[in-house]
Amino acid sequence: MSQSDTFIEEVTEEVRRDKFYAFLKKYGWIGIVAVVALVGGAAYNEYSKSQERAQAEAAGDAITAALGLDAPEARAEALAEVPVEGDARVVAAMLRAGELHAAGDVKGALAVLAPLMADDMLAPVYRDLAVLKSAMIGAGEIPPEDRVKQLAGIASPGAPYRLLAEEQIAAAQVEMGEVEAAIEGYRAISQDVGASNALRRRAAQMIVALGADPAE
Repeated sequence: MSQSDTFIEEVTEEVRRDKFYAFLKKYGWIGIVAVVALVGGAAYNEYSKSQERAQAEAAGDAITAALGLDAPEARAEALAEVPVEGDARVVAAMLRAGELHAAGDVKGALAVLAPLMADDMLAPVYRDLAVLKSAMIGAGEIPPEDRVKQLAGIASPGAPYRLLAEEQIAAAQVEMGEVEAAIEGYRAISQDVGASNALRRRAAQMIVALGADPAE
């Protein structure tokens, strides 16, 4: 290789180096910002997870402490003060409704469950449970006809509490004097492969109590 070729290569390399440094000066900040954003995003993500864990633990501790109180009235009041969000809020409300019912405040329990029943954004497993609990707790407050209408929406095939809803519908039918319909309902439950043994036994006992044969 001649000296002129070597000189040309050196000059070319120098020009490339100058262009590279000029590029870094002009656009290098983009890479720095990207790295900072990446690191910051990862740190914020970890911080958010840590905060969520802390909030969940605090909510769990508060609910546990509330349930540890002696009287149902005190437990219900403490559960109302628990700072919870999301699914934990629903669980706390369900527990509070149960404590109010245990304290004899049926209307108060129904008032707690009413917003959950009307919340279309709530997961069906929670909303349907609120409907079921409302029908069970409000047996002495809500007319049986209204309970049947209320429960019909959660007794459809595939619904999470279908069989329990059917059991409550049959109980309401007994109150209305529709004994034959109630017997058929209990019989269907007793023969349903998806029913638990306890539920089947209850259905069979109700059929006998209503004067029919469970085996028919």
